[in-house]
Amino acid sequence: MLKRLYIWTLERAGKPAAKTWLFIIAFIESSIFPIPPDVLLVPMCLARRAQSFAFAGICTVGSVLGGIAGYAIGALFFSTVGGALINLYGGQAAMADLRLLYAEQGFMIVAFAAFTPFPFKVVTIASGAMSMDFGSFVIASFLARGGRFILEASLLWRFGEPIRQFVEKRLTLVTLFVGALAILFIVVAKGILN
Repeated sequence: MLKRLYIWTLERAGKPAAKTWLFIIAFIESSIFPIPPDVLLVPMCLARRAQSFAFAGICTVGSVLGGIAGYAIGALFFSTVGGALINLYGGQAAMADLRLLYAEQGFMIVAFAAFTPFPFKVVTIASGAMSMDFGSFVIASFLARGGRFILEASLLWRFGEPIRQFVEKRLTLVTLFVGALAILFIVVAKGILN
């Protein structure tokens, strides 16, 4: 089923409404959809390299707005369903520890997940459930998601098809490297903002 969903998503890249699909998939991926928008972003950037940065912008806006929807899901519906399950299984202490971690490192948690292939929807929903500061959540999401999509678009714009092949062959290594850069960037940015 996941492969069919992947193929369906990839087919949207060739349609006249590709930009609309890119926005929609970026939006729903941040809260419920399992396929990342990169599946559309990469072929769109390769097909129309001059528009790569516009595509990255569409992806960023859709993803951040979708993240806000995920945050709302966590904030509004976690207490009715999730809270009851946590109480049922005696997880109140673990929940308190997780809230403390979010209070201390929420910005870093969101930024790391937003920049890496980690399922962003998990963090958006958890951020709402943990009552993370909404402004910090939006800023971290925007910086990291924007950074990720702009980096991708930049590489595709500059190198085209060879960079796609390089990344696909060394996906784990590239992800670790990009994740380390993201952490470094966020630590420096957070130090400047504080």
